[in-house]
Amino acid sequence: MFAAPRSISVQLPDAVRTTTFRWTAGAFALCILLFSAFVYWKAADYMLAKTDAALTEECLAIAGDTPDRQLNAIDDRLSQDPRRVKLAGLFGPDGHRIAGNLEGLPRGLMVDAPVQSAPAIRTDPKGPEKMTVRAIARKLPNGNVLVIAGNVDELKQLAEVVARALLMGLPVALGLGLLIGMVLSVRAQRRVTEFNTLVHRIVAGDLRQRLPTQGLDYPFDNLAETANRMLGEIEALVQEMAGVGNEIAHDLRTPLTRVRLVLERGRANAGTLEELQAVTDRAIGGVDQSLAIISKLLRIAAIEYDSRLNGFDNVALADIVREVGDLYEPIAEDKHITLRVVSVDDATVRGDRDLLLEAVANLVDNALKFTPAGGHVELALVRGNNESIVRVSDSGPGIRENEREAVTRRFYRSDKSRTTLGFGLGLSLVAAIVKLHGFRLTITTGPGCVAEIACALPFI
Repeated sequence: MFAAPRSISVQLPDAVRTTTFRWTAGAFALCILLFSAFVYWKAADYMLAKTDAALTEECLAIAGDTPDRQLNAIDDRLSQDPRRVKLAGLFGPDGHRIAGNLEGLPRGLMVDAPVQSAPAIRTDPKGPEKMTVRAIARKLPNGNVLVIAGNVDELKQLAEVVARALLMGLPVALGLGLLIGMVLSVRAQRRVTEFNTLVHRIVAGDLRQRLPTQGLDYPFDNLAETANRMLGEIEALVQEMAGVGNEIAHDLRTPLTRVRLVLERGRANAGTLEELQAVTDRAIGGVDQSLAIISKLLRIAAIEYDSRLNGFDNVALADIVREVGDLYEPIAEDKHITLRVVSVDDATVRGDRDLLLEAVANLVDNALKFTPAGGHVELALVRGNNESIVRVSDSGPGIRENEREAVTRRFYRSDKSRTTLGFGLGLSLVAAIVKLHGFRLTITTGPGCVAEIACALPFI
């Protein structure tokens, strides 16, 4: 028994099997074929038109001569024809031949018409010869018919020479097309392989990797830039999530530890019901503080990850500014701080009124919290370039330059705010609301803090 022969499959290179190679090579080959056909057609048409023009001119010249000179002109034409491609004939009204090398009037040849193709019989000492000619016939004043013709076999031969030249160059052109397709395919495949390698590293957890760009306005570069922006956002979110857990644990540990100590001491030292109730109240206060932190975090997450864009409506910023001013005026009086509200704009923006009110209220609350007694806070609504600006400024200590970006992070508290009650979540909440609306939050550094929410005005 003989074993059946194994089939051998030939695996083509990856560059040849790509869509880029196939389309490039196919398109190039099609263009070469169309170009070759166009050149052949134009060359044949040019040679035919040139022959027709020469026949017409010669026919008109001979027809304009006298009868005697017409015979001489026909003889001169035929005697100066070493290639035996010229034909002529002068026929009487009854069709008999008077002069020339045409056996008779070509069948189907119309008189006094443009140059046309017709079958003819050439007669000379070598004998009759059938051929297809381009001919023109003119009726003379004496009734005779003059026919001037040319053998088109030579034109066919010239066209065949052109066709052979094109066919000889076609393989070279196709080979060049395949080479160009290969180069483009290899280049694209190398770029895709590079992207694929980096993507695998990113999937493995190395979010610092970025796709390379060449600084050109190419589709690959545009894709790489978009992917790099996305990676930057993902890296920032992952780092923020990694830090949030530690920050939550740090900020919740203090109130929970305090609750535990209060409960332990109460269990050990409380001797009366009133003392036990006091211990319980302090423990409840610590638990409430922990719940407040969690509620704030959930609020920020809800704003960041729940678009709520469908609930947007027209919001009058002046109403929000006046409402926040009325809300915090008693608090400012209790702290002996001057709160000034200025509204010189009546702009209306698209947004969530409750969220925008909360954002402005947080900025004013922050300003009052860090402004010492005797200071002042100003809440103003002013007009910018195609935007309305809600500005909250105070006479407090302000923030340092290196804290400008950090103050909007969750749980961040500067050294100046360690003694002030709070969780370090207020500005994070404001930043989330501003980002949701597509507005811009800026905070200046130095003594006296100025926080601005620039609200883009809707197109009318």
